[in-house]
Amino acid sequence: MLVPFESLPNSARVWIYQSNRPFTEAEAKEVEQKVADFMQQWTAHGAELKGSFELKYRRFIVLAIDQQHASASGCSIDASVRFIQQLEKEYNVDLLDKMNVTYKTGEFIAHKPLLDFKKMAQSKSVSGKTIVFNNLVNTKEEYLDHWEVPASESWHSRFVK
Repeated sequence: MLVPFESLPNSARVWIYQSNRPFTEAEAKEVEQKVADFMQQWTAHGAELKGSFELKYRRFIVLAIDQQHASASGCSIDASVRFIQQLEKEYNVDLLDKMNVTYKTGEFIAHKPLLDFKKMAQSKSVSGKTIVFNNLVNTKEEYLDHWEVPASESWHSRFVK
């Protein structure tokens, strides 16, 4: 069951998938419709999941479910990953590689392999003040408060001194 993102409790579970490139305007509209369709039919052991999503910066697919209503099971999580894999193939993007870092340089959003980000930190091209996207957040509250943060306040801090 698809509900407005704002209506989900702060304890809602989130999964964030970052794209290695921004979706075009046309692709973003298509992706939003496909994700809405998926969310509408997403279930766990036959129980309807109450959830929502956001497509942020035409780059991040954020899925969220109200686990107080029904919890995601291994099978339902597998279904969401298969759905994300379909999107990867259809749009020729990488959404599942966790060894990439996305960060802001002014208003521009950059995406680099982790090794390149480490090198940039060593050369001081990025710093603890660089805004990064912490895709390891688990709840809506963490997503709203700790997703876009200075690198010094994220797991990225190990690379920036």
